[in-house]
Amino acid sequence: MDNISKENKKEEIINMDSSEIMQQKLCLMRSFVEKHDPTSKEVDDVVLKRFLRHRKLDVQMASDAFLKYLNWRKAFVPNGFISELEIRNGLSQKKMFMQGFDKKGRPLAVVLHGKHVPVKNQETLEELKRLMVYTLDKVCTRFVTK
Repeated sequence: MDNISKENKKEEIINMDSSEIMQQKLCLMRSFVEKHDPTSKEVDDVVLKRFLRHRKLDVQMASDAFLKYLNWRKAFVPNGFISELEIRNGLSQKKMFMQGFDKKGRPLAVVLHGKHVPVKNQETLEELKRLMVYTLDKVCTRFVTK
C-alpha cells in the first residue's frame, strides 16, 4: 500500500470516529434538552449540531446555550414568526431584501446599511431587531426549501 492510501485510510478512521462521537453527543444533548423543554423535539439535528460544534462538543455548554436561545426565541417571536405588519416601516425603506441565489444555490440577502438611520428611540431599535430576525428567517426558509 502506498503512503497516500495509508493516509486516506487514517483520515477515514478519524472521520468515522469523530462522526460517531458527534452522534453520541448529539443523542446526549437531545435527551437533556427535551427533558428541560419538550418543544425542542421539533428542532432538527442540524441545529443542535451547530450548537455542539460551537461549544467544542461540550454537551452541557451547548445544551445551556440552546435552551437560552429557545427562551429568547419564544419571548422575541411568540407567534413563531414575525409578521410583515410588525416591520412595515423597515420593509418600506428596503434596508434588507432577498435577491435570488448564488452560483451554489444559496439564498442571498442584501443589506443596505446606508439606508439605516440610527435613532435612540427604543421602539425603532426593536423594529430593527425584528427586521433582522424576519430577514434571517426568510433566508433560512429559502435555504431549506431550495
